[in-house]
Amino acid sequence: MATILVVDDEASARSILALLLRKRGHRVVEAAGVQAAIKMLTDETFDLVVTDLRMPDGSGLDVLRAVTARGQRTDVILLTAYAGWESAKEAMQLGAFDYFEKGREPDELFLRIDRALADEALRRENENLRAQIKDRYALLGIIARSPEMRRVLDLVARVAPTDATVLIQGESGTGKELIAKAIHHASPRARAAFVAVNCGALPESLLESEIFGHVKGAFTGASMNKKGLFEEAHQGTLFLDEIGEMTPALQVKLLRALQDGEVRPVGSTQSLSMDARVLAATNRELPPMMRQGRFREDLFYRLNVIAITLPPLRDRREDISVLAEHFLARFAAKQERALRLGPDALDRLLAYAWPGNIRELENAMERAAILSRTDTVDVDDLPPHVAARLDLGSPPLLTSQMSLAETERTHILQTLERCGWNHSRTADALGIGRTTLWRKLKEYGIATP
Repeated sequence: MATILVVDDEASARSILALLLRKRGHRVVEAAGVQAAIKMLTDETFDLVVTDLRMPDGSGLDVLRAVTARGQRTDVILLTAYAGWESAKEAMQLGAFDYFEKGREPDELFLRIDRALADEALRRENENLRAQIKDRYALLGIIARSPEMRRVLDLVARVAPTDATVLIQGESGTGKELIAKAIHHASPRARAAFVAVNCGALPESLLESEIFGHVKGAFTGASMNKKGLFEEAHQGTLFLDEIGEMTPALQVKLLRALQDGEVRPVGSTQSLSMDARVLAATNRELPPMMRQGRFREDLFYRLNVIAITLPPLRDRREDISVLAEHFLARFAAKQERALRLGPDALDRLLAYAWPGNIRELENAMERAAILSRTDTVDVDDLPPHVAARLDLGSPPLLTSQMSLAETERTHILQTLERCGWNHSRTADALGIGRTTLWRKLKEYGIATP
């Protein structure tokens, strides 16, 4: 049911239209002229205004202007008794939804009214969705001031209501899982489960059983049936992190599941239908891996329906200060303290390249909150390699022209140098585990002293 304002100085015409609209289930308010309509627009918000063009105390264009002046997102349909109405162009320029010549079939008028109301309903639905997404961003801690991240969040808002498969790309620590959760929580699947798995954290045999499940007796130790993550994510979202680490054999099985909408547990002869939206993420460049035969081309295109690329923190420096203050406030609250960033400490944060991205910044703020003796975080409270970042001998900032692999290798080398080639400190600075660091050193052929 919609609330419609009908404006016409002819009582009979106004009453007939109002009666027909009420029979269609709408709530109708009647105005006998322009001034009465303007007063009603001040007192109430309407879903639609249907107004005569020519009235003794003014024009339907005055009603249209009143709607526009109040910033109301209400569509207006103007009625005219004159064919070839000269004011039609002006009305459309002022934002009228449509105009209609009196004397034509009333069914045509109701068709246009239905179209206007459908347009209004869609607009309000989109506004509500954007508001929900904005609220969920706040809940999930997605903070963005930079144009680069605003564009990412706009893309998230547009893709979230769909069931499209999304490939999220970005360096380690840029917040890929956070974006995946934002997509899930802003989607129609939000009431169901969000299930995540790191494809690089488990060996192939365990990962296959984890994702697809297994039946009793499928292998040594399989003492009972086990649900896979596809089943756990039924009607929800399955997030496959570090998809580039998945072996070619598992890639084939994943591709088949995505194509057929079915999964087959390990050791089973029966397939199970699945209804889970798949989001995948990688910090690696997949096209070179495809050329090397390490990642299937058909799986890449199946996953890459929508691509979201997260910029590294060094390319969104407008976000560094707000993120740092956010993390600092959170960690200070745990200690029941109030902390703020000193200007010198903020200068160091802005000058640093943040190879570990947001995760590294978060770790630095946790350290600062613990070590700060006053209510102001100073340079001495920052990690040494961050505090020393303004030294003239410091390595240059990395550029966005580098490939992802080149950038990652250079980040690791620079961080190793800053941390005195200490693996534990380097892993902490990068926001990764020592095992992952060791694998990266081997992958990039970096020999340590």
